[in-house]
Amino acid sequence: MSERRIWDLSQTLQPELPVWPGDVRFTCAVTASVAAGSTVNLHRLELSTQSGTHAECSRHVRDDAPELAALPLAAFIGECELRDVSGPDQVDGEGVVPAAAVLDRLPARVERVLLRTLVRPDWGRWPTGFRALDPALIDALAARGCRLIATDAPSVDPEHCKLLRSHQACHRAGMAILEGVVLDGIPEGRYELIALPLPIAGVEATPVRAILRELA
Repeated sequence: MSERRIWDLSQTLQPELPVWPGDVRFTCAVTASVAAGSTVNLHRLELSTQSGTHAECSRHVRDDAPELAALPLAAFIGECELRDVSGPDQVDGEGVVPAAAVLDRLPARVERVLLRTLVRPDWGRWPTGFRALDPALIDALAARGCRLIATDAPSVDPEHCKLLRSHQACHRAGMAILEGVVLDGIPEGRYELIALPLPIAGVEATPVRAILRELA
Protein backbone atom coordinates (compact mmCIF):
# COMPACT_ATOMS: atom_id res chain seq x y z
CA MET A 1 0.00 0.00 0.00
CA SER A 2 1.49 3.36 -1.04
CA GLU A 3 1.90 6.15 1.49
CA ARG A 4 -0.49 9.05 1.32
CA ARG A 5 1.06 12.24 -0.04
CA ILE A 6 2.00 14.91 2.50
CA TRP A 7 2.40 18.67 1.94
CA ASP A 8 4.42 20.72 4.45
CA LEU A 9 2.56 23.96 5.24
CA SER A 10 5.09 25.53 7.62
CA GLN A 11 7.50 28.37 7.04
CA THR A 12 11.08 27.67 8.13
CA LEU A 13 12.02 29.52 11.32
CA GLN A 14 15.21 31.41 10.50
CA PRO A 15 16.65 34.91 11.03
CA GLU A 16 15.41 36.01 7.59
CA LEU A 17 11.79 35.16 8.50
CA PRO A 18 9.55 38.23 8.02
CA VAL A 19 7.63 39.21 11.16
CA TRP A 20 4.77 41.57 11.91
CA PRO A 21 6.22 45.10 11.89
CA GLY A 22 7.60 45.81 15.38
CA ASP A 23 7.40 42.19 16.57
CA VAL A 24 10.35 40.14 17.85
CA ARG A 25 12.55 38.71 15.10
CA PHE A 26 13.56 35.06 15.21
CA THR A 27 17.08 34.36 16.48
CA CYS A 28 18.90 31.11 17.18
CA ALA A 29 22.14 31.18 19.19
CA VAL A 30 24.57 28.39 20.08
CA THR A 31 24.86 27.81 23.85
CA ALA A 32 26.97 24.64 23.73
CA SER A 33 28.99 23.10 20.91
CA VAL A 34 30.74 19.79 20.38
CA ALA A 35 33.20 21.62 18.13
CA ALA A 36 34.06 23.92 21.06
CA GLY A 37 34.67 21.03 23.44
CA SER A 38 31.22 20.37 24.89
CA THR A 39 29.71 16.88 24.89
CA VAL A 40 26.52 18.18 23.25
CA ASN A 41 25.16 20.80 20.86
CA LEU A 42 22.53 23.16 22.31
CA HIS A 43 20.78 26.27 21.06
CA ARG A 44 18.74 29.11 22.55
CA LEU A 45 15.75 30.46 20.63
CA GLU A 46 14.15 33.90 20.77
CA LEU A 47 10.94 34.40 18.85
CA SER A 48 7.43 35.77 18.91
CA THR A 49 4.57 33.43 19.69
CA GLN A 50 3.29 34.37 16.23
CA SER A 51 6.46 33.62 14.30
CA GLY A 52 5.96 32.03 10.89
CA THR A 53 3.15 29.51 10.54
CA HIS A 54 1.25 29.64 13.82
CA ALA A 55 -1.94 28.67 15.60
CA GLU A 56 -3.84 31.36 17.44
CA CYS A 57 -6.85 31.69 19.71
CA SER A 58 -9.07 34.48 21.02
CA ARG A 59 -6.63 35.28 23.83
CA HIS A 60 -4.85 37.31 21.17
CA VAL A 61 -7.60 39.95 21.33
CA ARG A 62 -9.49 39.12 24.56
CA ASP A 63 -8.11 38.91 28.09
CA ASP A 64 -11.15 36.86 29.15
CA ALA A 65 -10.58 34.15 26.52
CA PRO A 66 -8.91 30.79 27.26
CA GLU A 67 -5.23 30.37 26.46
CA LEU A 68 -4.29 28.39 23.37
CA ALA A 69 -3.21 25.32 25.35
CA ALA A 70 -6.78 25.02 26.68
CA LEU A 71 -8.33 24.60 23.23
CA PRO A 72 -9.34 21.07 22.18
CA LEU A 73 -6.62 19.53 20.01
CA ALA A 74 -9.33 18.03 17.81
CA ALA A 75 -9.84 21.44 16.21
CA PHE A 76 -6.34 21.18 14.71
CA ILE A 77 -6.64 17.63 13.34
CA GLY A 78 -9.08 16.34 10.76
CA GLU A 79 -10.63 16.82 7.35
CA CYS A 80 -10.46 20.28 5.81
CA GLU A 81 -11.36 22.10 2.62
CA LEU A 82 -8.74 24.13 0.72
CA ARG A 83 -9.90 26.91 -1.60
CA ASP A 84 -8.04 29.48 -3.68
CA VAL A 85 -9.26 33.09 -3.28
CA SER A 86 -6.27 34.85 -4.83
CA GLY A 87 -8.05 35.84 -8.05
CA PRO A 88 -8.74 39.48 -8.95
CA ASP A 89 -12.50 38.93 -8.65
CA GLN A 90 -12.24 37.39 -5.17
CA VAL A 91 -11.42 40.53 -3.20
CA ASP A 92 -13.36 43.73 -2.51
CA GLY A 93 -12.16 47.32 -2.75
CA GLU A 94 -10.86 47.21 0.82
CA GLY A 95 -8.56 44.26 0.19
CA VAL A 96 -10.88 41.83 1.97
CA VAL A 97 -12.07 38.42 0.76
CA PRO A 98 -15.89 38.55 0.93
CA ALA A 99 -18.14 35.68 1.94
CA ALA A 100 -19.47 35.39 -1.61
CA ALA A 101 -16.02 34.42 -2.90
CA VAL A 102 -15.98 31.30 -0.74
CA LEU A 103 -19.32 30.03 0.50
CA ASP A 104 -20.77 28.70 -2.76
CA ARG A 105 -17.64 26.55 -3.21
CA LEU A 106 -17.86 24.81 0.16
CA PRO A 107 -20.05 22.00 1.53
CA ALA A 108 -23.05 22.81 3.69
CA ARG A 109 -21.13 21.49 6.71
CA VAL A 110 -17.40 22.02 7.08
CA GLU A 111 -15.11 21.90 10.14
CA ARG A 112 -11.87 23.37 8.80
CA VAL A 113 -11.28 25.79 5.92
CA LEU A 114 -7.91 26.78 4.42
CA LEU A 115 -7.78 29.82 2.12
CA ARG A 116 -4.98 30.63 -0.31
CA THR A 117 -5.08 34.42 -0.65
CA LEU A 118 -1.57 35.38 -1.76
CA VAL A 119 -0.62 35.78 -5.43
CA ARG A 120 2.90 34.41 -6.10
CA PRO A 121 4.01 34.71 -2.47
CA ASP A 122 7.62 35.51 -1.61
CA TRP A 123 8.06 34.03 1.85
CA GLY A 124 11.26 36.03 2.39
CA ARG A 125 9.40 39.36 2.23
CA TRP A 126 6.63 40.90 4.30
CA PRO A 127 3.42 40.70 2.15
CA THR A 128 2.36 44.35 2.22
CA GLY A 129 -1.28 44.70 1.24
CA PHE A 130 -2.18 41.09 1.99
CA ARG A 131 -5.82 40.02 1.75
CA ALA A 132 -7.83 39.83 4.96
CA LEU A 133 -11.06 37.90 5.56
CA ASP A 134 -14.49 39.45 5.88
CA PRO A 135 -15.96 38.96 9.38
CA ALA A 136 -19.23 38.05 7.65
CA LEU A 137 -17.35 35.13 6.10
CA ILE A 138 -16.23 34.00 9.57
CA ASP A 139 -19.82 34.22 10.82
CA ALA A 140 -21.12 32.23 7.85
CA LEU A 141 -18.48 29.53 8.26
CA ALA A 142 -19.32 29.27 11.96
CA ALA A 143 -22.95 28.66 10.99
CA ARG A 144 -21.73 25.70 8.90
CA GLY A 145 -19.90 24.18 11.86
CA CYS A 146 -16.41 25.48 11.13
CA ARG A 147 -13.96 25.07 14.03
CA LEU A 148 -10.81 26.39 12.36
CA ILE A 149 -9.99 28.96 9.69
CA ALA A 150 -6.55 29.09 8.06
CA THR A 151 -4.95 31.65 5.76
CA ASP A 152 -1.59 32.03 4.10
CA ALA A 153 -1.69 35.73 5.01
CA PRO A 154 -0.15 36.98 8.29
CA SER A 155 -3.59 37.83 9.70
CA VAL A 156 -7.30 37.34 9.15
CA ASP A 157 -7.65 41.13 9.60
CA PRO A 158 -6.10 43.93 7.51
CA GLU A 159 -2.60 44.97 8.55
CA HIS A 160 -3.55 48.45 9.75
CA CYS A 161 -6.98 47.60 11.20
CA LYS A 162 -7.35 48.32 14.93
CA LEU A 163 -10.87 46.95 15.38
CA LEU A 164 -9.88 43.37 14.46
CA ARG A 165 -13.42 42.47 13.45
CA SER A 166 -12.50 39.08 11.99
CA HIS A 167 -10.55 38.10 15.11
CA GLN A 168 -13.57 39.13 17.18
CA ALA A 169 -15.85 37.06 14.91
CA CYS A 170 -13.58 34.06 15.51
CA HIS A 171 -13.87 34.72 19.24
CA ARG A 172 -17.67 34.75 19.12
CA ALA A 173 -17.64 31.48 17.19
CA GLY A 174 -14.98 29.77 19.32
CA MET A 175 -13.02 29.29 16.09
CA ALA A 176 -9.29 28.57 16.10
CA ILE A 177 -7.01 30.35 13.62
CA LEU A 178 -3.97 29.34 11.58
CA GLU A 179 -2.00 32.16 9.95
CA GLY A 180 1.02 32.21 7.66
CA VAL A 181 0.19 28.78 6.23
CA VAL A 182 2.18 27.83 3.11
CA LEU A 183 -0.36 26.70 0.51
CA ASP A 184 1.67 27.27 -2.68
CA GLY A 185 0.92 24.85 -5.49
CA ILE A 186 -1.53 22.65 -3.59
CA PRO A 187 -4.71 21.94 -5.59
CA GLU A 188 -8.07 22.89 -4.17
CA GLY A 189 -9.84 20.01 -2.51
CA ARG A 190 -10.42 18.02 0.64
CA TYR A 191 -7.49 16.90 2.79
CA GLU A 192 -6.51 15.88 6.28
CA LEU A 193 -4.99 18.73 8.29
CA ILE A 194 -2.58 18.22 11.20
CA ALA A 195 -1.36 21.46 12.83
CA LEU A 196 -0.86 21.03 16.56
CA PRO A 197 0.11 24.02 18.71
CA LEU A 198 2.80 23.72 21.37
CA PRO A 199 1.54 23.34 24.98
CA ILE A 200 2.91 26.64 26.30
CA ALA A 201 1.10 27.96 29.37
CA GLY A 202 -0.55 31.36 29.25
CA VAL A 203 0.00 32.30 25.60
CA GLU A 204 -2.33 33.22 22.76
CA ALA A 205 -0.38 31.57 19.93
CA THR A 206 2.49 29.23 19.11
CA PRO A 207 4.30 28.19 15.94
CA VAL A 208 3.11 24.89 14.45
CA ARG A 209 4.46 22.26 12.07
CA ALA A 210 1.41 22.05 9.86
CA ILE A 211 0.82 19.44 7.17
CA LEU A 212 -1.85 18.40 4.73
CA ARG A 213 -2.24 14.74 3.90
CA GLU A 214 -4.17 13.02 1.15
CA LEU A 215 -7.32 11.35 2.39
CA ALA A 216 -7.28 7.56 2.46
